[in-house]
Amino acid sequence: MARRIDVTGTGGVRLAAWEFGDPPKTDPAQDAQGAHDGHTAPEGSPGVLLLHGLMGRASHWASTARWLSARYRAVALDQRGHGRSDKPPQGSFTRDAYVDDVEAALEQLGLAPVVLIGHAMGALTAWQLAAKRPDLVRGLIVCDMRASALGAASQREWGQWFKSWPLPFATLADVRKWFGEDDPWVERPNPARGEFYAEVMAESPDGWRPVFEPEQMLRSRETWVYDAHWEELAQVRCPALVVRGLDGELGRAEAQEMVRVLPRGQYAEVADAGHLVHYDQPDAWRAAIEPFLDSLGDG
Repeated sequence: MARRIDVTGTGGVRLAAWEFGDPPKTDPAQDAQGAHDGHTAPEGSPGVLLLHGLMGRASHWASTARWLSARYRAVALDQRGHGRSDKPPQGSFTRDAYVDDVEAALEQLGLAPVVLIGHAMGALTAWQLAAKRPDLVRGLIVCDMRASALGAASQREWGQWFKSWPLPFATLADVRKWFGEDDPWVERPNPARGEFYAEVMAESPDGWRPVFEPEQMLRSRETWVYDAHWEELAQVRCPALVVRGLDGELGRAEAQEMVRVLPRGQYAEVADAGHLVHYDQPDAWRAAIEPFLDSLGDG
C-alpha cells in the first residue's frame, strides 16, 4: 500500500511523494489499535527518502520501501518530469532544480535528518544534496551512478535510442518484450528490464506511451553527460555506501575510487545484477545495504 503526499518543489512544481507500508492488517484488535493505516514503523521513526533514476518512478522502490517501513518512515519521490509529478514544458531540469526539489520535499515531509537512497540520477541528486545540506542527511546509499562525465557521444546515442522506440506499443506485453528482448541495447533477455519499462508506460488512445517526455529526459541528463561530480562527492560528510551491480554501468575501478573520495565511504557489490540492481535482484540488494543501515542506528 502507498499513500500519496503532494509536496511543492522549486518554482512551484508539484511533486508526488509516496509513503509505503505493509498491507492493512485484518485483525480487528490490531485495527482498534490504529494498525490499519498500513504502517509498521512506530511514530517518530527515522526517515528514509528513495530517489529513482532517469525515466523511473517512485513505485520502482516499492519492494525496498516495504521492508524498510518496518523500521523507518520510508518515502519515495516522483521527481520532476517523472511518474505522477509535474512535467512543466518550460520547466527547469538542471541539477540545481532536482536537488532543490528534494531539499524542499524533505523539509515539507519532516523526514530530516534522513537516509537518502538513490539509484542512478537519483543517487547523484542524493549526494549533491548531502554535500549541500549535511544537516539534512545522516546516511547515503549510492546505487550504480558514475561520478565521471559520460561525454557528448553518450547524449547523441540516447537521442537516437529514444527515436528507435516503436511507439505507441499496442500492449504492455509488447513493452515488456521490446525492452526485455528486442531493444538493440539488450545483450541478452532481461525480463526485469521489460517490467521496469512497463511500469513507466500509460495507456493513451492509440496505445501505450511513456509517462515522461523523452526531451525532458535528455535535458535532465545533460549535466552528468558534460560535467563530472567528484567535487561534491568529496564534500559528503555522512557515512556513504556505494553499491554496484556486477554487470551495471558503474565499473568496479570507478566505484572503488568513489569510495576512496568519500570521507566515510564503503563499498558493496551485487552479483548477477545489472544497472537496475534493486529491481532485478531485490533480495541480494537488501543483503548488500541492510548491514550499512544497521550501522547507522535509528538516528
